[in-house]
Amino acid sequence: MALHRSNLPHEILDILRNGTAIPAHPLALDSERRFDRRRQRALTRYYVDAGVGGLAVGVHTTQFAIRDIGLYEPVLAAAVEDAHAWTDRPLVMVAGLCGRTEQAVAEAKTAQRLGYHAGLLSLSALKGATTDEIIEHCRRVADEIPLVGFYLQPAVGGMTLEADFWERFASIDNVVAIKVAPFHRYRTLDVVRGLVAARAEERITLYTGNDDHIVLDLLTPFTVMRDGEPVTVRFRGGLLGHWSVWTRGAVHLLKRLQAAVAAGPIPADILALDSRVTDCNAAFFDVAHDFHGCIAGCHEILRRQGLLEGTWCIDPHEGLSPGQAAELDRVSREHADLSDDAFVAENLERWLS
Repeated sequence: MALHRSNLPHEILDILRNGTAIPAHPLALDSERRFDRRRQRALTRYYVDAGVGGLAVGVHTTQFAIRDIGLYEPVLAAAVEDAHAWTDRPLVMVAGLCGRTEQAVAEAKTAQRLGYHAGLLSLSALKGATTDEIIEHCRRVADEIPLVGFYLQPAVGGMTLEADFWERFASIDNVVAIKVAPFHRYRTLDVVRGLVAARAEERITLYTGNDDHIVLDLLTPFTVMRDGEPVTVRFRGGLLGHWSVWTRGAVHLLKRLQAAVAAGPIPADILALDSRVTDCNAAFFDVAHDFHGCIAGCHEILRRQGLLEGTWCIDPHEGLSPGQAAELDRVSREHADLSDDAFVAENLERWLS
């Protein structure tokens, strides 16, 4: 049975609209690159206890290749099962959806059946399609589940999408949010322009996925013109692979930024956090090697904390790049106050039980 945003529990919509921290859930594998159910459960417990408002599963950080090895449904089901068994508080569950229309619709049906509230729709498989074709694809998937739009940066498989596309996408009734992650200020503004042009700013919530500007996205009022009048919108939360690590620190950071926006004006020490968080991201995401080690870098932080046994990815060619471990050493030392090592150490045994 299809799910419309009007049928979502009010507490789920409130969390989504007020803005929250939603980490992109990694995939735990053992040394044979098999699904490590125990450590996958530990990760979910970690995120819940860190205070996140939701989980994104089956997305880029989970590795799109889970679909090729029969793990899409098991991994999505595990996150729902483990989260619900660990806490009674509501969590926004977001499932990654990808592929051509038939596949994306099938994944949306699977996600909805498993109890997910929305689908984060990757459009990478539609490269070369016309805007009309892509919008029709989005409409078909939105018939099954509320959508979170996804502007994925081209460096990891995304494509350029103009403001006109985002206006038409935002006009789809069952869209509830957009994750803006082109890692590009002009393209980020295209999403804002499209959203405002569609007059959908009250219905659709912006989430940053711009790991190079997390803090500034969450602090900046984005103002564009509509009918000769300025309209201002804000990013309310983040749906981020970056927040799959040091997650307790990320939750505290978001609360701090939200409080600073509410109090205004923004103090210089808050603004200075942007460069520090971006510095950490450069190491996590292996910017020096065009993001080749972006998943393994997050795995390595989790391995050092004891949450993962290793950095193994589905693709044996994916791993840390030369010099990436040293960069992780550096940012862990220089930005230790942004980490949550002590929090993990205090709870690790309980999460792994």
